Amino acid sequence: PLDLRVNTLKTGRDAAMDALRADGIEAEPCRFSPLGIRLAGKPSLARHPLFLDGSVEVQDEGSQLLGLLVQPKRGEMVADFCAGAGGKTLLLGAMMRSQGRLYAFDVSEKRLAKLKPRLARSGLSNVHPVRIESEHDSKIKRLAGKLDRVLVDAPCSGLGTLRRNPDLKWRQSEASVAELAVKQASILASAATLVKPGGRLVYATCSLLATENDAVVQGFLAAHPDFVLVSAAEILRRQGVEGLDEAGRETLQLVPHRHATDGFFAAVMERR
Repeated sequence: PLDLRVNTLKTGRDAAMDALRADGIEAEPCRFSPLGIRLAGKPSLARHPLFLDGSVEVQDEGSQLLGLLVQPKRGEMVADFCAGAGGKTLLLGAMMRSQGRLYAFDVSEKRLAKLKPRLARSGLSNVHPVRIESEHDSKIKRLAGKLDRVLVDAPCSGLGTLRRNPDLKWRQSEASVAELAVKQASILASAATLVKPGGRLVYATCSLLATENDAVVQGFLAAHPDFVLVSAAEILRRQGVEGLDEAGRETLQLVPHRHATDGFFAAVMERR
């Protein structure tokens, strides 16, 4: 299915659904995300007024929940460490009501270029896209210990998106996953240096593999005793997200057959 996220700077979910339905598009509220709208079929939205004026963005419901785990507030300093084309950046900026400072870091100029038109539509003025050479770039070092919240949506095997990209399973091997896990650990350790005491670090992937998820987080926590794991389900519950059925889990694991989202993993850590 195709999911949309409502840009709360511009409209509310009910108003957006009414406008879509008025144009003959079947729209329902997403099951978990308070910002999400699920569409029936695959309507073309590129010329729809809601899309053109930045009132809605295409974003999987699972991806929306990652933004809720970061839970940025107005006036804070926040980073989307692997921003890509900026879907989560836009969500974080709207949650901050366009106040404070939001860095969108990525190593790819091409991916950041895709963020520009989306940023223009969104009405956000607090986003600072920054291309970095690697996770060890001097631009990162300058911000050490200054940020309230950092999201690391790490490069991963993408196996949580098999329902969209079934060919992915032929493009990954045990060796490539092992290589990714090393990179993920390095990126997470570098991103953690930005977090100030009392701040929050969210590590996420769209993978289902323990090698890329729990193993990376456990390795990081063992090496960084100043960070503690906090319950992802509890953070979401406090924002009105119910029914994830995460009994006994500290981390969040979304799976298509249970949650009808892409497969996502997320761990929330806070610096003591």
